[in-house]
Amino acid sequence: MSVDLLVQKIKEKGNPSVAGLDPKIEYVPEYIRKKAYAEYGQNLKGATEAIWEFNKGLIDALYDVVPAVKPQSAFYEMYGLCGEEVMHRTISYAKEKGLYIILDVKRNDIGSTAEAYSKAYLGKVDIDGVECEPYLTADHRLMLEHGKELIIGMECEPCPVDCVTVNPYLGTDGIQPFVNDCKTFDKAIFALVKTSNPSSGELQDLLVGDEHIYEKVAQCVNKWNEETIGKSGYGAVGAVVGATYPEQAKVLRKLMPKSYFLVPGYGAQGGGAEGVKPCFNEDGLGAIVNSSRGIMCAYKKGDWKEEQFAEAARAEAIRMKNDLTSVL
Repeated sequence: MSVDLLVQKIKEKGNPSVAGLDPKIEYVPEYIRKKAYAEYGQNLKGATEAIWEFNKGLIDALYDVVPAVKPQSAFYEMYGLCGEEVMHRTISYAKEKGLYIILDVKRNDIGSTAEAYSKAYLGKVDIDGVECEPYLTADHRLMLEHGKELIIGMECEPCPVDCVTVNPYLGTDGIQPFVNDCKTFDKAIFALVKTSNPSSGELQDLLVGDEHIYEKVAQCVNKWNEETIGKSGYGAVGAVVGATYPEQAKVLRKLMPKSYFLVPGYGAQGGGAEGVKPCFNEDGLGAIVNSSRGIMCAYKKGDWKEEQFAEAARAEAIRMKNDLTSVL
């Protein structure tokens, strides 16, 4: 199962953290932006090429420290087709470096639409029964001409990631297509259960009888997960549980003992190592903690020069690793 691969990579790196790749153009060092604008123009293409160079530098600096990266699709979609192409390029490059890929898309719907979303990110698409050929963009071809090895998706696999985030609040018929594709294509999902944002309690903390809504959702996640348990003892249906709510995390860990937790809210949102500790099981596994701005923008703190953005990101990733492992 895909979750077994995640556990394996966490063990290999001794690091239960994931680097979020949520780029805005203002996060990119000025010298990279100027170079891209000079070549492509100060437009969507120029902005996304600058983001690509930024992402590539981050991946090169982090791939031997972190087990996984988590691109957030919204930060690419806002730059249109250019941004989405760079997102796919980033995914391919991260896979080439041996990283586990969690694509943060938070998709869901019902019926055939849920099936379509699942096919888009976890499954494969039948093109009239024709055997698939590798799909190469112009940028891929240019990279190949320069002798760079690519790991790319096939036409019938639209987005070759290992895992995606999903919204479970439409119920079982909105999640089952994703679970089915997890089993068929060896993928995984993280369902939103208790999110890290301040207003999450407006709905998630409401009581249904004697239980909160997030507890009800956790019970559903635990049920969906039962049929997907891998060799590691964890299943393909994980849960998003924010680092900013450690007391709730204690309850949720008991309700979903065999679900892996994706933990946002560390660092920039105020969560710390002690706060994420309840998300883990006694074996030191069971959760992977995300940091996005804290790693990407580490060069903006301290005495780093912008040309040292990758070095600063690596230093922060190592600091985070040591911070987390000190409490586990």
